[in-house]
Amino acid sequence: MKKSVAILMGGWSAEREVSLVSGAAVSNALKQVGYRVTPIDVQRDMGALLTRLFPKPDVVFNALHGRFGEDGCVQGLLDILNIPYTHSGLLASAIAMDKPMSKAMFKNVGIKVADHVIVSREELAAGDPMARPYVIKPINEGSSVGVRVINEGDNDTPFSHGEWPYGDQVMVEKFIPGRELTVSVMGGKPLAVTEITTSHGFYDYSAKYDAGGSIHVIPAEVDPAVYDECLRLAALAHETLGCRGVSRADLRYDGSDLYMLEVNTQPGMTPTSLVPEQAALGGISFGELVGWMVENAECDP
Repeated sequence: MKKSVAILMGGWSAEREVSLVSGAAVSNALKQVGYRVTPIDVQRDMGALLTRLFPKPDVVFNALHGRFGEDGCVQGLLDILNIPYTHSGLLASAIAMDKPMSKAMFKNVGIKVADHVIVSREELAAGDPMARPYVIKPINEGSSVGVRVINEGDNDTPFSHGEWPYGDQVMVEKFIPGRELTVSVMGGKPLAVTEITTSHGFYDYSAKYDAGGSIHVIPAEVDPAVYDECLRLAALAHETLGCRGVSRADLRYDGSDLYMLEVNTQPGMTPTSLVPEQAALGGISFGELVGWMVENAECDP
């Protein structure tokens, strides 16, 4: 008999709706290939979650996105319960979600990253902390939540469109012009390079998830040497953070250099998401992909 799989989805982060879509797609695919599936819409009530996890499933498929589900918190809980789970463990998840820390680790192994400073909300509201154009980002959110490009000549201040609900500190990062490239890594092996184009100016939250928000060119039409270097950098970043299972590295190519933007340890998992698209290019169906993730689930040692 195939394994019993509890799928954690939903949650309460800014990416709740995306997580529900990922979780539903994974649930359907796993059922079709014979797994016994229990979807769980995770709420803030930990007692209710623990109740749903008993009797213990063989595996947890972690389809949560954003804070709590992607930053090491739920991974630590599952380690305590000794339930194997998909994707990266506690430490890799926490470091990948902490943008300044992950960038420091990338830089240490020779991966180029954009220059940045960390400032308070008040400092940013008082004036530009670096020459424009620059990007403002929450320190620990995913899916481009809260990300904005501040361009030369913009009349808006960084917070013109409302308050900053993402904490007291803001990452201000030099804007890297050029092409958006992304690479999925599965079990330490890079799958393919996709170029993402969008009319939004950059690959923001709505470009990621709105219908028609972006176009995926796969395989990316770049010089073979650049393509191979994207694959190498993605695998190196995955290894450097200590990721396991599936991750996705997002890069920017300015025509001469590749810059690592971030590594996503819980990438979107709908059949049309970037990871499944790249797996399909290599002959791996969506059902085979999520089944592989279940069969390779682990706890931290």
